[in-house]
Amino acid sequence: MFDIIKQQSCDAVTQLIDVAKLSENDILIVGCSTSEVIGHDIGSFSSIDVANAIFDGIYPILKEKGIFLAAQCCEHLNRTIIIEKQAFIHYKFEQVNVVPLPKAGGSFATTAYNNFDDPIAVEEIRANAGIDIGGTLIGMHLKKVAVPVRLNVIKIGEANIICARTRPKFVGGARANYDDNLA
Repeated sequence: MFDIIKQQSCDAVTQLIDVAKLSENDILIVGCSTSEVIGHDIGSFSSIDVANAIFDGIYPILKEKGIFLAAQCCEHLNRTIIIEKQAFIHYKFEQVNVVPLPKAGGSFATTAYNNFDDPIAVEEIRANAGIDIGGTLIGMHLKKVAVPVRLNVIKIGEANIICARTRPKFVGGARANYDDNLA
């Protein structure tokens, strides 16, 4: 089961990186209900083993491309974000003081915290793209214009996934010209 979850996570992040045209220093946010992945209601059956499989499918790919992973905590920590210190410095986020646990932050955020080189908690970010695994509501942490992305992967384990990329706002009205590379 864990190998399948890892592969589904790997496939999803690989496709999203391509569709969203992510590049070095971009941020990809992941909200994850490990409970939903194994067929339970969100927040009812947190699993570090499932979180490890998802993290192992996503993180090495992002790290290789220089893309920052942001792990969203659950509602009990007001959806605080766990990021690497390198992202914190690059984007000048404001740090908050909390250490996630499986039942207070979620297993995925806990796994990220325990595996990042130098984890930092922040209250808010503006990510370039994201994967919502199991209905965790990542939208508050995406840039202003989020565009839904349909992937070949529609589930990780038993959890539905919803992905998004972002784009700059179109401004200027009917006479404006736009850069199609930014759409």
